[in-house]
Amino acid sequence: MSASHPTRRSVLRAGGLLGLAAGAATLDLGLLTPAERALADGGTDLDVLYIGAHPDDEAWTLAAIGQWNEFHGQQAGVITITRGEGGGNAVGLEEGPPLGLIREAEERRAVGYAGISHVFNLDAVDFFYTLSAPLSREVWGGRDVLGRIVRVIRATRPDVIITMNPSAIEGNHGNHQQAAMYAVEAYLLAGDRDAFPEHLEEGLEPWAPRRLLRSGSNGTGPVGPDAVATGYTPAVASDLVYGTWNGTLSETHGERWSTLRDASIWSYRTQGWSVIPPTTTDPAKIPATWFTLIASRSPLVEPTSGDEAVLRGASLPIEDGLALGTLLEVRASRFAVQPGVPLEVEVSLSSPQRATPQASVQIEAPAGWRAEGPVDFPTIPAGQSRTVTVRVTPAADAAPGTAVLLRAVVTTKNRGSGWNVVPLRVVGPVEAGLENREEVRDFLEWTQELGMQHLDALVPTRRALASGGSQELTLLVTNHAEDVQSAEIQVQVPEGFTARPGTVQVTGLAPGEVRQVPLTVANPDSSLPVANRGPDGGVYPVTVTASAGGLTTSTAQGICLVPRLVASRTEGVDVDGSRAPGEYPGDGVDIGHLWEGSPVTAEDASGRTWVTYDDEALCVHVAVVDDVFGTVLGADDDKQRFRTDSVEIMIDPRGGSQHTASTFILGVLPAVVHPDGSQTVGGGRDHDNWQGPLAQTAPGTVIASRVSDPYNGYEVEARIPFADLPDGIRPDRVGFNVVVYDSDTQDRTGQSRIGWSTYPGIQADPYRWGVLELPDLPEGAPAPREATIPRTAARSTASAQSIIQASGDGVGLGGRPRLPERALALSRAEHADGAVTATATTDRPGTIRALLWDGEAIIAAVVLEDAAAGTHRLRVDAGGASGELVLAVSLETEAGSAAASAEV
Repeated sequence: MSASHPTRRSVLRAGGLLGLAAGAATLDLGLLTPAERALADGGTDLDVLYIGAHPDDEAWTLAAIGQWNEFHGQQAGVITITRGEGGGNAVGLEEGPPLGLIREAEERRAVGYAGISHVFNLDAVDFFYTLSAPLSREVWGGRDVLGRIVRVIRATRPDVIITMNPSAIEGNHGNHQQAAMYAVEAYLLAGDRDAFPEHLEEGLEPWAPRRLLRSGSNGTGPVGPDAVATGYTPAVASDLVYGTWNGTLSETHGERWSTLRDASIWSYRTQGWSVIPPTTTDPAKIPATWFTLIASRSPLVEPTSGDEAVLRGASLPIEDGLALGTLLEVRASRFAVQPGVPLEVEVSLSSPQRATPQASVQIEAPAGWRAEGPVDFPTIPAGQSRTVTVRVTPAADAAPGTAVLLRAVVTTKNRGSGWNVVPLRVVGPVEAGLENREEVRDFLEWTQELGMQHLDALVPTRRALASGGSQELTLLVTNHAEDVQSAEIQVQVPEGFTARPGTVQVTGLAPGEVRQVPLTVANPDSSLPVANRGPDGGVYPVTVTASAGGLTTSTAQGICLVPRLVASRTEGVDVDGSRAPGEYPGDGVDIGHLWEGSPVTAEDASGRTWVTYDDEALCVHVAVVDDVFGTVLGADDDKQRFRTDSVEIMIDPRGGSQHTASTFILGVLPAVVHPDGSQTVGGGRDHDNWQGPLAQTAPGTVIASRVSDPYNGYEVEARIPFADLPDGIRPDRVGFNVVVYDSDTQDRTGQSRIGWSTYPGIQADPYRWGVLELPDLPEGAPAPREATIPRTAARSTASAQSIIQASGDGVGLGGRPRLPERALALSRAEHADGAVTATATTDRPGTIRALLWDGEAIIAAVVLEDAAAGTHRLRVDAGGASGELVLAVSLETEAGSAAASAEV
């Protein structure tokens, strides 16, 4: 066929602008689907897609992804749900959307080291640090963000998805957890035609990724060049952990990939990451990047077989294995299995290229287990799949609580072989344990709905108890058997605790029934160490055993013993930064316990706090011992107080908050500097029910400070009216904490974090704050205030870098629908007389944004609100800019957006 009459396929294969121009005369690009346009534009046909919450979440995987790109030609992209505009800024005063655009630029620079050029920011707002996945989902708009993730997957067709940890483990950043939960849902839904059918109307087709992993692992792994070959030892026996050694030499760059990863990490200057020490240069000590398998639809290889083993069978072929593109899926009839009770395992095999006439499967199981087989598949026609069922019987002596990984091994005649796995957990006929907190319960229900219960394995049941106090809890007793059961339940607690009742007889428990049993746990010995001063990081063990049907199942759980303070009343506290005689009765409480960061001595960072109250307000005095005064921030930079020496006073009015959006958190800086050089106390609310300046968010709150001279520390004081709190006070169990951030530098980075109730991540974990009692104070009526949370995010339609990318990759800005090709055209772009001019032609009304990009920042912008359809002459002032400039133009309507760009 002559060049003047190209086929659709030849145009798609041509790629790039030249290919498009060659075929434009005979092929209407407006008739192509977005997937076809993507191929025509040079490709977003990805092999690997990372899904995270913020710029920098992918940073620790870049040594691995870079190697896969360099040595195996793997193309990777990154979905970042927010632009991180709620984070700190160690290099400037920008915050909100302007900071988000800076962080996007940092991310693109960082991932570029690994050969990644496709970054999809989904325009969800980064509001504040939280440990709550449910709050993250609510703020982000629930299912809307999931739909955008699925749209990007369908447009880019990755074989392998990598995400963060979706499990509700303690200390897991709520944004990170929710991003990973979205990734799990998207993995399951993207190939389903019934999920988000509007995508099909946009021209996208379903796409089922072949494999899903999380970055990171739990267990122990070796370091050095033999790390991957030696293998990782997971904490959960059913986990499969793959690795890529970071120390491999890059032939392209002449540096080890560990060094290149350092350079990418240092790109995140706003986050203070430029001061992170470099990776060791000793090859024997260079670590690997580890990945834990969540799910796979394709054959696997041994994790110890190479740095790219994690990709084999999904985006890379397996030597002598089943053909690349083969689907091999394994499902069990139930996740919780009982000793000696059979289950069914379904194995599905596809034949993507040609018919497979002879194939069989054998289930490999632990010693003592029995599996039928091998079981033969019927002939599998090309392009189809077939499923067989294998009966498996666990060993009669299988230990309840054991995690098990069954392996389904498929063999064929002249078509190769392969295997995949299914995780299980052995249970007794009856299990019992403490009821989880609300947010953990939500997560466990989510895993059950999706058939991902193996993600529960690392989720501990933890309840908090105040020192010297008691707590009414609930035992949940579950019948896993297929017949009615009776069981004896025993609750064992450590010395210094009591559990009533200690033994419970449960009868007539129906199959599948979950029965609630009241339980009171108390700590009569108030001398036991609290928080992380206690054993095992401050978690006192609680063991619940259930004996039924001749089997005993033990469930290990725990109590977090938190400090308790009974305050005394006083009247007439003068908030002046000093503690006058009689103002604060008692000796105060020690707040010098480390919970994160570098170890400290008493001289380096320590302190005490005193609390008193009257009928109207709570008064708190904090005295801090400190050897080096951190950066004195400007009065207009009074935010993200953990960057320097500061104090946070945390109050949960009713003591039952699941997250900090229903709490009051006062941040106090002992000094901020004003333009005239004067210094005063600085303060505001942060990551709580209404963060922002006190004059707006807590108008009745008064703060003061005193900084010693010569310097050896500081004092801060606050009077907080109960009227400023986000709910009515419950004086018998106020959640309360005081933490101190210690910085010994002038570069706006903190080193150590100390406090009263101390656990990792405690600033966002109100259930483990201490308990404050205010005797004789009348209880306030419950009156919860709706949280005021930032909702303004940086948008892709206002990001030059996102527009430039979208103009060539066929994916809608922000993961939203992409308008047809004809919606926006850009022509006659030129740079002359200090301005860049161009003609934008649109076929529908909308908002037009024209942004001038110099490779580092947007230097000028023009916005046409409610522009009519037609031709628009754009003129953007270029000032004295020279060199390569790019004009990035977006059109935004309620139906979607379009992008165009031109070098000028």
